[in-house]
Amino acid sequence: MIRSSHRAHGLAFIQHEFQVPLTYQDPKGAQITVFAREVWDTHKDQEGLPFLVFLQGGPGSEAPRPDGKGGWLKRALESYRVLLLDQRGTGLSSPITFQTLDGKNPEEQADYLAQFRADNIVRDAEFIRKELSAKKPWSLLGQSFGGFCSLSYLSLAPEGLKEVFITGGLAAIHHSADELYNTTYPIVLEKNKQFFERYPEAQGWANKIAHLLQEESFYLPDGQRFSVEQFQQLGMALGSSTGFEHLYYTLERALISVNGQETLSTTFLQDCFGELGYNRNPLFAILHEAIYCQNSASNWSAQRLRANYPEFNYQVGNKLCFTGEMIYPWMFEQYQNLISLKEAAQLLAEKADWPILYKPEVLSQNKVPVAAAVYFNDMYVPRDYSLETANSTPNTKVWVTSEYEHNGLRADGEYILDKLMAMINE
Repeated sequence: MIRSSHRAHGLAFIQHEFQVPLTYQDPKGAQITVFAREVWDTHKDQEGLPFLVFLQGGPGSEAPRPDGKGGWLKRALESYRVLLLDQRGTGLSSPITFQTLDGKNPEEQADYLAQFRADNIVRDAEFIRKELSAKKPWSLLGQSFGGFCSLSYLSLAPEGLKEVFITGGLAAIHHSADELYNTTYPIVLEKNKQFFERYPEAQGWANKIAHLLQEESFYLPDGQRFSVEQFQQLGMALGSSTGFEHLYYTLERALISVNGQETLSTTFLQDCFGELGYNRNPLFAILHEAIYCQNSASNWSAQRLRANYPEFNYQVGNKLCFTGEMIYPWMFEQYQNLISLKEAAQLLAEKADWPILYKPEVLSQNKVPVAAAVYFNDMYVPRDYSLETANSTPNTKVWVTSEYEHNGLRADGEYILDKLMAMINE
């Protein structure tokens, strides 16, 4: 169903809504809405352009909302009409929030949430392809988690794909969540080391902030008490190209003197509220570890493995160390919009019968052209695992670069997509 259409800034848009099965094993059962925004350059012939589907990073993040021709979209629109897919549970696609899950008991919540992984995102995309693309194969661009979904697509429905571009998203298809965190924790430690070497004064600021958070009660604008553990999660920024600077500028605004006493500024607390998006996108916290699970439970892998890295356990007198892309059970006790989902999150952490997301036997026979950017210093998706996946997936060309961090597509998307498209056409 076409929801609406409009034109602006040289772009034409059609907003689509699709009713799809919550679970494809029961196609006549409960239905959910999936939203997709079709975009093309008004100077181009819409019908003559093939589709490029964009899968956003996450899980739990909606597709970009374009306001003009720029970045990777500018390059894509020269050759394609682009379909920006709000993956199920995000944006305008039957969104997942504590509000939409209200009224379900924890078991019902867990059963419902278990349907929002990459395998069903792929099934949704195939459902849409058959309606929009005259059943012709289409092209795919997957960023980060979107790249994970791309590998699931290549495993489950390769006939739907003409070509695939992946940026920072060649998943570790042969490794468990425990192996992943044992690899990424040391990478995060190294990022901390580099950050504090670049900005030595930031260590003193971070230590003072953590000490104040332990000694006094500070609250974010929504009334949520701000803790040391939440403060440490600002380290997510260390994996982006300008993340060191972003974190530094956040810290330099943190401490002020009020009546001769050092305290935390409301500016800093407002900044932290904006940075920590788990209340806005709960699906990221709920399903993040599940994206690594196939016939196994995560059992709060990041929390368990953290015990091997005491540097992250702040004590007064020690140096504070920021964490990275890790989800912890205490988040469902501290973040306001996650509290009502605590029991469901526990059930999902214990779930051991997660379906297969990748089929190595299918990927080993891959015939779909794939071009992937692998970031040498990626904090979230370890380089060696990505190269292992590429090596076991024929027709995959890899560009390994230290010029960009994990956010390369956002930082210089026009160049990166152009590079990947040229690799496919070599």
